[in-house]
Amino acid sequence: MILLGKMQTLRVIKKADPGVYLASLDTAEEGTAVSEDKQMQLHVPSILLPKRQAEGLEIGNETEVFVYKDSEDRPIATTARPSLVMGEIKKLVVKEVNNIGAFLDWGLAKDLFLPFKEQTYPVKSGDSVLVTLYIDKSSRLCATMKLYPYLPSNSPYQREDRVSGTVYEIIDSFGAYVAVDDQFSALIPKHQLFTKLAAGETVSAHVTKVQPDGRLELSIRERSYLLLGTDGEKIYEMLCQAGGFLPYHDKTSPELIQAKFGLSKSAFKRAIGHLQKNGKIIIEEDGIAKAE
Repeated sequence: MILLGKMQTLRVIKKADPGVYLASLDTAEEGTAVSEDKQMQLHVPSILLPKRQAEGLEIGNETEVFVYKDSEDRPIATTARPSLVMGEIKKLVVKEVNNIGAFLDWGLAKDLFLPFKEQTYPVKSGDSVLVTLYIDKSSRLCATMKLYPYLPSNSPYQREDRVSGTVYEIIDSFGAYVAVDDQFSALIPKHQLFTKLAAGETVSAHVTKVQPDGRLELSIRERSYLLLGTDGEKIYEMLCQAGGFLPYHDKTSPELIQAKFGLSKSAFKRAIGHLQKNGKIIIEEDGIAKAE
Protein backbone atom coordinates (compact mmCIF):
# COMPACT_ATOMS: atom_id res chain seq x y z
CA MET A 1 0.00 0.00 0.00
CA ILE A 2 0.99 3.63 -0.53
CA LEU A 3 0.98 5.74 2.63
CA LEU A 4 0.33 9.47 2.90
CA GLY A 5 2.83 11.44 4.97
CA LYS A 6 5.51 8.73 5.20
CA MET A 7 8.92 8.03 3.69
CA GLN A 8 8.57 4.66 1.93
CA THR A 9 10.23 2.51 -0.70
CA LEU A 10 8.18 2.09 -3.90
CA ARG A 11 8.88 0.36 -7.20
CA VAL A 12 8.83 1.88 -10.71
CA ILE A 13 6.10 0.20 -12.79
CA LYS A 14 5.72 2.62 -15.68
CA LYS A 15 7.58 5.43 -17.47
CA ALA A 16 5.70 8.33 -19.08
CA ASP A 17 6.26 11.92 -20.19
CA PRO A 18 5.38 13.44 -16.76
CA GLY A 19 7.81 11.09 -14.97
CA VAL A 20 7.59 7.58 -13.58
CA TYR A 21 4.73 5.82 -11.83
CA LEU A 22 5.46 4.01 -8.58
CA ALA A 23 3.60 1.21 -6.85
CA SER A 24 3.95 -0.39 -3.43
CA LEU A 25 6.22 -3.37 -2.92
CA ASP A 26 4.76 -6.82 -2.42
CA THR A 27 4.47 -7.00 1.40
CA ALA A 28 4.52 -10.78 1.31
CA GLU A 29 7.83 -10.67 -0.56
CA GLU A 30 9.20 -8.31 2.09
CA GLY A 31 8.06 -10.68 4.83
CA THR A 32 6.51 -7.89 6.90
CA ALA A 33 2.99 -7.01 7.81
CA VAL A 34 1.81 -3.46 7.28
CA SER A 35 -0.31 -2.08 10.13
CA GLU A 36 -0.56 1.65 9.49
CA ASP A 37 -3.40 4.05 10.26
CA LYS A 38 -6.09 3.45 7.62
CA GLN A 39 -6.40 7.21 7.16
CA MET A 40 -2.86 7.22 5.76
CA GLN A 41 -3.59 4.59 3.13
CA LEU A 42 -4.01 5.92 -0.39
CA HIS A 43 -6.26 3.61 -2.36
CA VAL A 44 -4.52 4.16 -5.68
CA PRO A 45 -2.63 1.58 -7.75
CA SER A 46 0.27 3.90 -8.48
CA ILE A 47 1.59 7.40 -7.88
CA LEU A 48 3.60 9.85 -9.99
CA LEU A 49 7.20 10.80 -9.27
CA PRO A 50 7.82 13.90 -11.46
CA LYS A 51 10.33 13.64 -14.28
CA ARG A 52 12.85 16.04 -12.74
CA GLN A 53 13.27 13.64 -9.79
CA ALA A 54 13.09 10.40 -11.78
CA GLU A 55 16.31 10.68 -13.78
CA GLY A 56 18.02 7.31 -14.19
CA LEU A 57 15.10 5.27 -12.86
CA GLU A 58 13.95 2.29 -14.91
CA ILE A 59 11.01 -0.07 -14.61
CA GLY A 60 11.62 -2.43 -11.71
CA ASN A 61 13.89 0.00 -9.84
CA GLU A 62 13.07 0.82 -6.22
CA THR A 63 13.34 4.29 -4.73
CA GLU A 64 12.57 5.94 -1.40
CA VAL A 65 9.99 8.73 -1.59
CA PHE A 66 7.68 10.87 0.53
CA VAL A 67 4.01 10.94 -0.47
CA TYR A 68 1.79 14.00 -0.06
CA LYS A 69 -0.76 15.98 -2.10
CA ASP A 70 0.14 18.76 -4.51
CA SER A 71 -1.52 22.18 -4.87
CA GLU A 72 -4.36 20.55 -6.83
CA ASP A 73 -4.91 17.89 -4.13
CA ARG A 74 -3.44 15.12 -6.27
CA PRO A 75 -1.30 12.45 -4.55
CA ILE A 76 2.31 12.84 -5.61
CA ALA A 77 5.72 11.45 -4.64
CA THR A 78 8.99 13.28 -4.03
CA THR A 79 12.50 12.06 -3.31
CA ALA A 80 12.97 15.04 -0.97
CA ARG A 81 12.52 14.29 2.72
CA PRO A 82 10.49 17.08 4.35
CA SER A 83 11.38 18.50 7.74
CA LEU A 84 8.42 16.68 9.27
CA VAL A 85 6.82 13.29 8.59
CA MET A 86 3.91 11.49 10.25
CA GLY A 87 4.70 10.56 13.83
CA GLU A 88 7.33 13.29 14.34
CA ILE A 89 7.12 16.55 16.31
CA LYS A 90 9.31 19.40 15.08
CA LYS A 91 9.63 23.17 15.09
CA LEU A 92 8.81 24.75 11.73
CA VAL A 93 8.95 28.38 10.61
CA VAL A 94 5.77 30.26 9.67
CA LYS A 95 6.10 31.63 6.14
CA GLU A 96 2.73 33.33 5.81
CA VAL A 97 -0.52 33.93 7.64
CA ASN A 98 -3.72 34.71 5.74
CA ASN A 99 -7.47 34.64 6.34
CA ILE A 100 -7.69 30.82 6.50
CA GLY A 101 -4.62 30.00 8.59
CA ALA A 102 -0.83 29.83 8.53
CA PHE A 103 1.57 28.17 6.12
CA LEU A 104 4.78 26.55 7.32
CA ASP A 105 8.07 25.88 5.60
CA TRP A 106 8.74 22.13 5.64
CA GLY A 107 11.11 21.90 2.69
CA LEU A 108 8.61 21.02 -0.05
CA ALA A 109 7.26 23.08 -2.95
CA LYS A 110 3.80 23.17 -1.35
CA ASP A 111 3.87 24.78 2.12
CA LEU A 112 2.29 22.94 5.07
CA PHE A 113 -1.10 24.30 6.15
CA LEU A 114 -1.71 25.08 9.84
CA PRO A 115 -5.43 25.90 10.28
CA PHE A 116 -6.50 28.53 12.79
CA LYS A 117 -8.45 25.89 14.74
CA GLU A 118 -5.25 23.87 15.23
CA GLN A 119 -3.31 26.82 16.71
CA THR A 120 -2.94 27.00 20.49
CA TYR A 121 -1.99 30.67 20.21
CA PRO A 122 -1.95 33.16 17.32
CA VAL A 123 1.16 32.81 15.16
CA LYS A 124 2.80 35.30 12.84
CA SER A 125 5.24 35.19 9.95
CA GLY A 126 8.74 34.27 11.11
CA ASP A 127 7.62 32.42 14.25
CA SER A 128 9.08 28.99 14.97
CA VAL A 129 6.22 26.73 16.10
CA LEU A 130 6.17 23.20 17.47
CA VAL A 131 3.83 21.02 15.40
CA THR A 132 3.03 17.52 14.25
CA LEU A 133 1.18 16.19 11.20
CA TYR A 134 -2.38 14.96 11.00
CA ILE A 135 -4.73 14.11 8.14
CA ASP A 136 -7.84 16.28 7.90
CA LYS A 137 -11.37 15.30 6.82
CA SER A 138 -10.43 15.98 3.18
CA SER A 139 -7.51 13.53 3.44
CA ARG A 140 -4.90 16.27 3.28
CA LEU A 141 -1.76 16.57 5.37
CA CYS A 142 -1.99 19.49 7.81
CA ALA A 143 -0.11 20.70 10.89
CA THR A 144 -1.43 21.00 14.44
CA MET A 145 -0.07 22.70 17.54
CA LYS A 146 -2.46 20.70 19.75
CA LEU A 147 0.16 18.16 20.72
CA TYR A 148 -1.28 16.50 23.83
CA PRO A 149 -2.62 13.37 22.04
CA TYR A 150 0.62 12.95 20.08
CA LEU A 151 3.30 13.35 22.76
CA PRO A 152 4.66 10.06 24.15
CA SER A 153 4.85 9.55 27.91
CA ASN A 154 7.81 7.16 28.00
CA SER A 155 10.42 9.74 28.94
CA PRO A 156 13.62 8.64 30.72
CA TYR A 157 13.19 11.31 33.41
CA GLN A 158 12.58 10.75 37.11
CA ARG A 159 11.53 12.93 40.03
CA GLU A 160 13.96 15.83 40.71
CA ASP A 161 15.57 15.61 37.25
CA ARG A 162 16.19 18.92 35.46
CA VAL A 163 14.46 19.22 32.10
CA SER A 164 13.73 21.83 29.44
CA GLY A 165 11.01 22.06 26.87
CA THR A 166 8.54 24.17 24.94
CA VAL A 167 5.25 25.44 26.37
CA TYR A 168 2.78 24.51 23.62
CA GLU A 169 -0.53 25.33 25.29
CA ILE A 170 -1.84 27.05 28.42
CA ILE A 171 -5.25 26.15 29.86
CA ASP A 172 -6.05 28.33 32.87
CA SER A 173 -7.93 25.60 34.75
CA PHE A 174 -5.10 23.07 34.41
CA GLY A 175 -1.78 24.85 33.86
CA ALA A 176 0.90 24.99 31.18
CA TYR A 177 1.41 22.02 28.87
CA VAL A 178 5.04 21.42 27.98
CA ALA A 179 6.78 19.25 25.40
CA VAL A 180 9.94 18.21 27.28
CA ASP A 181 12.85 18.01 24.84
CA ASP A 182 10.12 18.93 22.31
CA GLN A 183 9.18 15.27 22.56
CA PHE A 184 7.67 14.10 25.88
CA SER A 185 4.38 14.96 27.58
CA ALA A 186 4.50 17.16 30.69
CA LEU A 187 2.39 19.64 32.65
CA ILE A 188 3.23 22.53 34.93
CA PRO A 189 0.11 22.40 37.15
CA LYS A 190 -1.82 25.56 37.86
CA HIS A 191 -0.61 25.69 41.49
CA GLN A 192 3.00 25.73 40.26
CA LEU A 193 2.54 28.72 37.94
CA PHE A 194 4.08 31.44 40.08
CA THR A 195 5.48 33.14 36.98
CA LYS A 196 3.41 34.11 33.94
CA LEU A 197 4.35 31.93 30.99
CA ALA A 198 3.53 32.31 27.32
CA ALA A 199 2.76 29.54 24.84
CA GLY A 200 5.78 29.03 22.60
CA GLU A 201 8.20 29.90 25.41
CA THR A 202 11.13 27.63 26.27
CA VAL A 203 11.28 26.77 29.97
CA SER A 204 13.69 25.10 32.35
CA ALA A 205 12.09 23.09 35.14
CA HIS A 206 12.49 20.13 37.45
CA VAL A 207 10.31 17.03 37.62
CA THR A 208 8.09 16.96 40.71
CA LYS A 209 6.13 13.83 39.84
CA VAL A 210 5.94 11.03 37.29
CA GLN A 211 2.31 10.04 36.78
CA PRO A 212 1.36 6.32 36.58
CA ASP A 213 0.94 6.72 32.81
CA GLY A 214 4.45 8.18 32.55
CA ARG A 215 3.45 11.80 31.97
CA LEU A 216 5.58 14.32 33.86
CA GLU A 217 4.57 17.04 36.30
CA LEU A 218 6.98 19.95 36.48
CA SER A 219 7.80 23.01 38.54
CA ILE A 220 9.66 26.05 37.25
CA ARG A 221 10.58 27.08 40.79
CA GLU A 222 13.91 25.96 42.15
CA ARG A 223 13.93 23.32 44.85
CA SER A 224 12.86 24.76 48.20
CA TYR A 225 16.28 24.58 49.86
CA LEU A 226 17.78 26.62 47.00
CA LEU A 227 15.01 29.20 47.17
CA LEU A 228 15.19 29.98 50.88
CA GLY A 229 17.74 32.72 50.30
CA THR A 230 16.03 34.18 47.22
CA ASP A 231 12.53 34.18 48.71
CA GLY A 232 13.82 35.44 52.05
CA GLU A 233 15.70 38.30 50.40
CA LYS A 234 12.56 39.31 48.52
CA ILE A 235 10.43 39.31 51.68
CA TYR A 236 13.08 41.14 53.72
CA GLU A 237 13.43 43.83 51.04
CA MET A 238 9.66 44.36 50.99
CA LEU A 239 9.67 44.46 54.79
CA CYS A 240 12.29 47.22 54.81
CA GLN A 241 10.40 49.20 52.15
CA ALA A 242 7.24 48.95 54.30
CA GLY A 243 9.00 50.55 57.30
CA GLY A 244 9.87 47.36 59.14
CA PHE A 245 6.45 45.67 59.50
CA LEU A 246 4.20 43.61 57.23
CA PRO A 247 0.79 42.24 58.34
CA TYR A 248 1.36 38.76 56.95
CA HIS A 249 2.01 35.62 58.99
CA ASP A 250 1.52 31.86 58.98
CA LYS A 251 -2.27 32.21 59.36
CA THR A 252 -2.66 34.58 56.39
CA SER A 253 -4.64 33.06 53.53
CA PRO A 254 -2.67 31.49 50.65
CA GLU A 255 -4.46 33.82 48.21
CA LEU A 256 -3.25 36.97 50.01
CA ILE A 257 0.31 35.64 50.22
CA GLN A 258 0.28 34.74 46.54
CA ALA A 259 -1.06 38.18 45.59
CA LYS A 260 1.46 40.07 47.78
CA PHE A 261 4.65 38.02 47.38
CA GLY A 262 4.06 35.75 44.39
CA LEU A 263 4.79 32.75 46.63
CA SER A 264 2.87 29.72 47.80
CA LYS A 265 2.02 29.73 51.50
CA SER A 266 4.45 26.87 52.17
CA ALA A 267 7.27 28.78 50.41
CA PHE A 268 6.39 31.91 52.43
CA LYS A 269 6.47 30.00 55.73
CA ARG A 270 9.83 28.41 54.88
CA ALA A 271 11.30 31.79 53.94
CA ILE A 272 10.17 33.67 57.07
CA GLY A 273 11.33 30.74 59.20
CA HIS A 274 14.73 31.04 57.53
CA LEU A 275 14.80 34.81 58.16
CA GLN A 276 13.83 34.31 61.81
CA LYS A 277 16.49 31.66 62.29
CA ASN A 278 19.08 34.08 60.93
CA GLY A 279 17.95 36.83 63.29
CA LYS A 280 16.64 39.16 60.59
CA ILE A 281 12.95 39.21 61.52
CA ILE A 282 10.59 38.61 64.44
CA ILE A 283 7.40 36.67 63.76
CA GLU A 284 4.58 38.31 65.72
CA GLU A 285 0.90 37.40 66.11
CA ASP A 286 -0.27 39.96 63.59
CA GLY A 287 2.64 39.92 61.13
CA ILE A 288 6.42 40.00 60.72
CA ALA A 289 8.72 42.73 61.97
CA LYS A 290 12.30 43.64 61.20
CA ALA A 291 14.63 42.65 64.00
CA GLU A 292 16.51 45.53 65.61
